[in-house]
Amino acid sequence: QGWCVHLDRKDFIGAEAMRKLLDRGLTRRIVGLELEGRRTARQGFPVCDRDGTPIGTITSGVLSPTLGKSIAMAMVDAARAEEGNPVSVRFGEKNVQATVVKTPFYRRTRKL
Repeated sequence: QGWCVHLDRKDFIGAEAMRKLLDRGLTRRIVGLELEGRRTARQGFPVCDRDGTPIGTITSGVLSPTLGKSIAMAMVDAARAEEGNPVSVRFGEKNVQATVVKTPFYRRTRKL
């Protein structure tokens, strides 16, 4: 079952569609990416396998001031969503190397 929707409790709008997705398995997943360099990926930029095959799309990106790295979120093929998987992000004619990383990107180690 999902962590925010319990499909066995009662019917609601969209419950049947969600049950079908659960039965056949998800084809896409949201992943975190850590990009090499300081270029910032923007919404809609293509995400590719290292061989250049498109596998997804950037949903958001930023140059993180706390991490000092360029990070992004992307929707990619579920088969390519494993942590540590090398990918690239297409910036026009150039490809920037990236790696699928665990999210959240940053965790507080002590309470303030």
